[in-house]
Amino acid sequence: MTTVYKICEQRLWRAAEAVGEFRGSAHDARDGFIHFSAADQLGDTAAKHFARQSDLLLIAVDAGQLGAQLKWERSRGGALFPHLYGPLRLDAVRWVRPLPDEIGGRRQLPELEAEPQS
Repeated sequence: MTTVYKICEQRLWRAAEAVGEFRGSAHDARDGFIHFSAADQLGDTAAKHFARQSDLLLIAVDAGQLGAQLKWERSRGGALFPHLYGPLRLDAVRWVRPLPDEIGGRRQLPELEAEPQS
């Protein structure tokens, strides 16, 4: 099972829980898709797009449940990033955890489960 991750403001996620789906942030809406990261991309994503922000959550999503709306596309540095073209159904979410605030300009990411080897 492949897991993709979304860093999200807590208030946006709580609103999504209230309506039953996540439609993304203003940044996602502007780009036309919901931005996700693979586990090895999370540190750079957090540093580049969420520096000095607090009240963040890390959402783990089962990529297999997203179907054809999930596309892996070239982005930062030519790396493939997962982009969801449509709303995120909450039944695809594996877990939601608080993302620790930065301390001294560094953010400690939670430990993630290892992905199975193909």
